[in-house]
Amino acid sequence: MIEPDGPPEADRRDGCPHPRETERLVGHAAAERELVSAFTSGRMHHAWLLTGPEGVGKATLAYRMARFALSHPDASTEVAAARDLSVPFDAPAARRIARLSHPDLLLLRRGWNADRKTHYGEIRVDDVRRATGFFGSTAGEGGWRVAIVDAADDLNGAAANALLKVLEEPPPRAIFLLVSATPRLLPAPVRSRCRTLALRPLGVAEVAEILRGLPEIAEEHEEEALVSAAELSEGSVARALSLLASDGASLRRTVSGLLDRLPSIDVKATHALAEDLAKRGAEERFALFVGLVQDWLHDRARAGAAVREPRLARFAEVWEKTARAAREVEIFNLDRRPFVLETLTELSGLVRR
Repeated sequence: MIEPDGPPEADRRDGCPHPRETERLVGHAAAERELVSAFTSGRMHHAWLLTGPEGVGKATLAYRMARFALSHPDASTEVAAARDLSVPFDAPAARRIARLSHPDLLLLRRGWNADRKTHYGEIRVDDVRRATGFFGSTAGEGGWRVAIVDAADDLNGAAANALLKVLEEPPPRAIFLLVSATPRLLPAPVRSRCRTLALRPLGVAEVAEILRGLPEIAEEHEEEALVSAAELSEGSVARALSLLASDGASLRRTVSGLLDRLPSIDVKATHALAEDLAKRGAEERFALFVGLVQDWLHDRARAGAAVREPRLARFAEVWEKTARAAREVEIFNLDRRPFVLETLTELSGLVRR
């Protein structure tokens, strides 16, 4: 197992508890009921693809499911009346999951590169091969075994193929929980082996409630700032935190102004934005820029579908291209300026057609 002591965790956000340390799930009661129903009915699918925007609670739901399954080895009798996935945080399984010391939980995420003192940009095939040994042995406590992949979007090609082999021949009483914000980028065979559970964006009140419940965030920011970030977050706590941490409201106004003027491009403002996002320490602002562009494309694709817009497929292609290119910028630590300039130029051409 991966121990919590040691290098920083790739999936931990500053100022926030890790999803495995989060007791409440806000805003996804229907998705939780679907998992409960599958588990208590004895028809639990072996692989679930938990999808939805960044920062809406996918990983939190995955850990709730892990705590529930590992706390109830006999689904047929012990949890027949369960209405949700609640497990007391002082329960033995919950405590061990919080410490990442439970023998029947496997976490697949980007590993630590000790030579470079940073995380790898991808989940590598060697990481996934651990799943083969994990599921090839008997469950340590005679019940379920759970693997969480956070995030499946980080799997490189070889790792995705290695995971597919395990998904194709799942061992009994095994549950895979794949967290993904961009499921369309996953190989189709991987998606086809999973049951998809889509989580919606959170409401403004829900995002604000979560922000108020984060002590470091609530102490640092006034109530007005929290509400403003929630209103601009598009239903994502991660985006709200980025807004609070990096003057994201100003960035959002800048990007929205550039997008609203398309196909016309304000060259001076565009280059200024590219320079700003290329600075050291601007990772959060760059991620917010990518999210705003993807939201813009998604909104136009949705509007186009309603009127049978002939460019609908092109909007989807550009969305996928943008997501893939942004990941390459992050993984290979590329200069962000060309990405910003090329993205806005491509969007201009898309609108002009």
